[in-house]
Amino acid sequence: MVQRFSPNDAPSMIPIFPLPGALLLPRGRLPLNIFEPRYLVMVDDALKTETRLIGMIQPTSESGKRGDKGLFSVGCAGRITTLSETDDGRYMIGLTGVSRFKMVEEIEGFSAYRQAKVDWSDYMLDTKAPNGESESFDREEFMVLVEQYFRAKSLETDWDAFGQADEETIVNALCMICPFSAQEKQMLLEAEHLCDRRKVLNTLLMFGSAGEEASGGMQ
Repeated sequence: MVQRFSPNDAPSMIPIFPLPGALLLPRGRLPLNIFEPRYLVMVDDALKTETRLIGMIQPTSESGKRGDKGLFSVGCAGRITTLSETDDGRYMIGLTGVSRFKMVEEIEGFSAYRQAKVDWSDYMLDTKAPNGESESFDREEFMVLVEQYFRAKSLETDWDAFGQADEETIVNALCMICPFSAQEKQMLLEAEHLCDRRKVLNTLLMFGSAGEEASGGMQ
């Protein structure tokens, strides 16, 4: 039986997966294709623990290589909730976000993958889903902005599914799938509450739409 995540007795050390551009948020779902030997070992080791946690964190550079130690200070831990193995030995896993964390220090050792000591105390409310939609959420106006951004970026999505989803699901999904920069995704991750995250997202969507329209008009 997998132990459900509780910030009060969460592990103080977790494996970390530095992946440029990959954003995981609490209750979000992130599919990963694992093929590097060190990360295959990481998944195997995570599956042996009660919590099955992997900490997703963005490198401060685009490389994400082990020799580059630069990492953002805040990441999000996800529990392995789905796994399948391909014929060529890769793992196709799904992580479900449980809580953000602050990285205290990286643990140097003989592990094939990176591990870190983490602090959960700033994000004790991440395990509690919002109770309904916030009063400031104008769904119709927000979706108009989303459609403008998707047209500007030539992106496609299932609009019916978006229309039926709740505020948190919509906001988190957009934060994770939109082609924002690493810095922009980190801003979304570190936004304190859902309402704050939506405000940051609104700004990024507006600038993204305006920027594409302006560059298109200059051609």
